[in-house]
Amino acid sequence: MFLQRTLKQEITCRSIGLHSGRKVGMVIRPAAADEGIVFIRRDLGGNNRVKADVRNVRDTTLATTLGLNGVTVSTVEHLMSAFRGMGVDNAVVEVDAPEIPIMDGSARPFVNLFREVGTQVQGKGRKLLVIKKEISVSDGEGMAMFLPSPDFRITYKIEFGHPFIGVQQYHLKFSDVSYKEEICSARTFGFLKDVEYLQAKGLALGGSLKNAVVLDDHRIINKEGLRCPDEFVKHKILDAIGDLSLLGIPIIGHFVANKSGHRLNNLLLKELMVRQECWTMAGGLGGELSDEVAARPISSFQMPASIQASTPVI
Repeated sequence: MFLQRTLKQEITCRSIGLHSGRKVGMVIRPAAADEGIVFIRRDLGGNNRVKADVRNVRDTTLATTLGLNGVTVSTVEHLMSAFRGMGVDNAVVEVDAPEIPIMDGSARPFVNLFREVGTQVQGKGRKLLVIKKEISVSDGEGMAMFLPSPDFRITYKIEFGHPFIGVQQYHLKFSDVSYKEEICSARTFGFLKDVEYLQAKGLALGGSLKNAVVLDDHRIINKEGLRCPDEFVKHKILDAIGDLSLLGIPIIGHFVANKSGHRLNNLLLKELMVRQECWTMAGGLGGELSDEVAARPISSFQMPASIQASTPVI
């Protein structure tokens, strides 16, 4: 079976919050098998643990916000994306502010921190959710869907009425290697004309050219330009990986999106939970793999057609 993973050591970092504009301190600690990803607000008292779970999503306006018992943690998608990209199943994330630090606007700083301390396998197998039938949600021009696939892959299309973006489409066959090399460095982006509107709503107060790609009506303002020509669509894929990880277990299927975002990604997961005929649960690969192979990240492998699935329960 594929084994769960956690970090070998705790990680400490500090950066500004994209929407709050406040400095945020964060500590990420190893966690026991089956604990999942849990957020703790150290600036609050009482029961302030919020599990990274689609059922705890409270808002999807420009970022994904989790909440439980009145406690919220915002802008979790980049960190969650890094957890999934690096195959980390269990961790405790402690923050001293209402949101996760934005770092450079991508998931690369988190990936680098995870690589510095390393990950370790745990003594329990990892469950997988295997898509059996097509399932989709839509909202106006936006659409998101899952299709059956022998592995996890993403096809994402965006379209913006801006001369520097236009239409972009990218296909990713997900693995820990493809995530690190193609996706994790893509930064969040926004438009200069929207800044005043967002700040009036208390959002993007910490946004700057250091943590976002900013465009005016005709060009990119950042002097260094883009990290890659398709950085915009790749960042949307980065976000989607983070949003989809809120299911709590890896997905074996093909995620297809057109003009999607946090809201549609979240709606698709909720529809998936209801439509149990569209998926099945798998508990691992048993004796088909050696212990050494089983200890590798799930993202490195394709699901064999012969896998035996258990009764679907979330």
